[in-house]
Amino acid sequence: MTVEVERDQAFLDAIRRIADEVAAPNAGAVDREARFPAESLAALREAGALAAMIPTEYGGLGLPIETIATAAFELGRRCGASAMVFAMHQIQIGTMIRHVDDDAPWFQAWLRRAAADQRLVASVTSEIGTGGDIGQSKAAATVDEDGSISFIKQAPTVSYGAYADDLFTTLRRSPEADGGDQVIVLTSRDQHELEQQGTWDPMGMRGTCSPGFTVKARFAPEQILPTPFSVVATESMVPVTHILWSHLWLGIATDAFDRARAFVRAAARQNPDTPPPTAQRLSHLMSELTLLRAEVASGLRDFTDADARDDREVLATMASRLRFNNLKIASSEMTPRICQGALGVTGIVGYKNDTPFSVGRHLRDSLSASLMVANERIHQTNASLLLIAKDV
Repeated sequence: MTVEVERDQAFLDAIRRIADEVAAPNAGAVDREARFPAESLAALREAGALAAMIPTEYGGLGLPIETIATAAFELGRRCGASAMVFAMHQIQIGTMIRHVDDDAPWFQAWLRRAAADQRLVASVTSEIGTGGDIGQSKAAATVDEDGSISFIKQAPTVSYGAYADDLFTTLRRSPEADGGDQVIVLTSRDQHELEQQGTWDPMGMRGTCSPGFTVKARFAPEQILPTPFSVVATESMVPVTHILWSHLWLGIATDAFDRARAFVRAAARQNPDTPPPTAQRLSHLMSELTLLRAEVASGLRDFTDADARDDREVLATMASRLRFNNLKIASSEMTPRICQGALGVTGIVGYKNDTPFSVGRHLRDSLSASLMVANERIHQTNASLLLIAKDV
C-alpha cells in the first residue's frame, strides 16, 4: 500500500466516523430547525478536512478529487446538508487551486492561511436579474479613488453565507464590461457585509441556510483571480461542481435504498418461507441505483482522465460541457426517483419521520437537486451547443 493510498484511506475513515457519529445523530435536528450543521463543521475542521484539497506546499492535505468525491458521498448518506456545505466549500477550493500560479501571490498566501485556520468558503455566483445564468453578472468591480475595489451584488441565494469566513464572488470586470466579461474575487469576513433578504424555510436542504443577501465589499485589486471567470468556469468550477454534487446526491439515494432494503429484509425475517411482495420493487430500485452509480463514476473518470493527460483545455470543449451538464441533469433527476421508489417500498413507515426506515428527509433534500443551477436552464444551454457541436 502506497503512502498516498494510506493517507486517503485514513482521511476517508475519519470522514465516515464524522458521518456516522456526528452528522447522522444531528441530521434530524438540523432538518427540523433549518439550522446550520455546526457539529459536522466543527468535526470536519478538527479533522483538517476544510484543507483537504489544498496542496501540501500550502499546508493542506493535498488530496485528489476522487477522495473528496467519496467523502461527499459518505456525508451525503448521513446528512445531505452537511454534505452540501462540505462539497460547496471544496468546489471553491478546488476551483481556486487549479488557477493559482506564481502570478497570484495573494492567493498563495491565502491558501496557507486557509489551511492553517480551516477557513470555510462560500460562493456568490447567482444574481438577481440574470435568469440564473452564472455566466452573466450585473454587479461590477468598481475602482474607488483610493485604488481599492468595491461592489454591491444582489444574490438570491448564498448557501451558508452567514457562516463562511470568505466569499468567492463573480462580477463584471468593470462597470463598462459586458455581462459575460467576468472575474471572480475572494473577500474575507472583515471586507464584506451581508444584508439578508427574506427568510429561509425551504422544503429540503434546510441546513444549508441559503437565503438571499445583498453583498457589499471593498478589497484590494490582487484579490481578483487573474484567470478570466469564463475559463475558470469551464475548466474547473462547472465540472467540479457537478462531480461533487452528484456524489453527495448518490449518497442520499444510497441511504434511501439501504433503508428500503432493511425494511424488506425485516419483512422477510417475519415470514422466511415467502419473499415479501416489496422484494420485487426493491430489485427495480436497485437497477435505478446501479445506473446512477455508473453515471456518477463515469463523470468522475472523464474529469480525472483529462487531468491525467494534462489536457485541461479539453474540459472547455463543447463535448465536455455537454458531458458534465448531462451528469448534473441525470444525477439530479435520478436521485429523487430513487428516493421516491424507496418510499414506495417502505410505505407508511418510510413516510413517517420517526422510524428507522424514514426517507422523507432524503426525498425532500433530493428535490433541491434539479433547482441548483436549474435543469431547464442547462437544457437550454445544451440545446444551443447541440446545434453547433461537431462531436458529442
